[in-house]
Amino acid sequence: MKALQNILFGVKLREVVGTTQQEVTSLQIDSRKINPGAVFVAINGTKSDGHTFITTAIEKGATVIVCEQKPKEIKNTVTYIMVENAQEAVAIMAHQFYDEPSAQLKLVGVTGTNGKTTVATLLFKLFNQLGYTCGLISTIENYIGNSIIPSTHTTPDPIQLNHLLSQMVEAGCTHVFMEVSSHAIHQHRITGLQFVGGAFTNITHDHLDYHQTFEAYLEAKKGFFNQLPSNAFALTNLDDKNGAKMLASTKAKKLTYALHAPANYKGKVLENVLSGLVMNINDIEVHCRLIGSFNAYNLLAVYGIAIELGEKAQEVLVVLSALTGAEGRFDYIVSKENIIGIVDYAHTPDALENVLTTIAKLRKGNETVITVVGCGGDRDKTKRPIMAQVACDLSNKVFFTSDNPRSEDPNEIIKDMEFGLTSAAKRKYINIVDRKEAIKAAISFAKSGDIILIAGKGHEKYQDIKGVKHDFDDKQILQNLFNDLAK
Repeated sequence: MKALQNILFGVKLREVVGTTQQEVTSLQIDSRKINPGAVFVAINGTKSDGHTFITTAIEKGATVIVCEQKPKEIKNTVTYIMVENAQEAVAIMAHQFYDEPSAQLKLVGVTGTNGKTTVATLLFKLFNQLGYTCGLISTIENYIGNSIIPSTHTTPDPIQLNHLLSQMVEAGCTHVFMEVSSHAIHQHRITGLQFVGGAFTNITHDHLDYHQTFEAYLEAKKGFFNQLPSNAFALTNLDDKNGAKMLASTKAKKLTYALHAPANYKGKVLENVLSGLVMNINDIEVHCRLIGSFNAYNLLAVYGIAIELGEKAQEVLVVLSALTGAEGRFDYIVSKENIIGIVDYAHTPDALENVLTTIAKLRKGNETVITVVGCGGDRDKTKRPIMAQVACDLSNKVFFTSDNPRSEDPNEIIKDMEFGLTSAAKRKYINIVDRKEAIKAAISFAKSGDIILIAGKGHEKYQDIKGVKHDFDDKQILQNLFNDLAK
């Protein structure tokens, strides 16, 4: 139970009808979860308007309604609170309802198009190895210490998020590492949270189905750094052409990392092979198990954050050298026939280019590079032909297939991928809509030493078709098919 007037502290109020001198039992944005004495916040979302569920919420026992538009019917047993922005309001209220959990933690946010999951996961693993009890909030899964909490979104809604952070406080966590998506920034899911630092990985073509323009997407990312306080740190990738822009309006301590530009945290790749990277980080040579220049950036970001959090450089590098990356990020299996299969979450043109460029650098001779790739349904359509062209440009053979088609026809998605391909690219690809059959075909095409990239789904254990999630694990299917080949 919480006093309503206390959890409203900091909320921009327009009008209050009724009393705020009452205790409330819970805070909800889903009318189906209402219990007697609950606060229902009516969010005008992308799919539905919470204002249409106000009557249902009251019938289920809600005693407080927070909304942007005042209802026509007012019940004298209910308190109505009109606010300027319901998404912002619920985030601030959730922070108060759960006793400001982020203020009791060292919370670090990681944002960017690619690398968020790897950086956050590496930080979680690193600080665990350094002896801390940590929390992780990521695309793949959330952790409270050693306990796994299933993940449904890159960044949960503000009520779930603050509840999760409060559980981390109760479990004795000292540090929490969190992916911060552009959606979460724009939808105020992180509003009210107290971060000790934030890091930017990179920004490329993605989520234009939601943000509409790249400029709006850029501003959403920048918004995270704009809200950091002066006692926090803001670390950005200076090699990214938009990296410096992230720090333009922040009050936080400004820091940079780079492989090519002068920076606070400077790295250089000395060797990049299948067994890992040899890097120079701030004039110290370190061997790491991760592969590729994109992971060199991720490792630099992790190192910089760890130092800013007060850790000793030598201890950080010793632990960092032994860490593996996040699941579904350049995960590879080698068959008995010496065919290399790589599973990666690359689902943007830039991410796909990074992975394929890394594979090209790993080639020792004339090994064939075979790529299996699709594009997600109900997502940004403009990146489909770009991804297809990248795959064809940087591979010897490409299989266009289904990813998570969701409500779309996978054949139509592939047609979007084919649009505008160069004549050279058109000679390289084959369409096989069934993803398992596409992977199987890629393996049958490969010979000893060849490299197969299965891109787009990475860690996911399902394929979303017409609203139904079917069991589908790229890495497991790859392993099973390799096993069948060996029989």
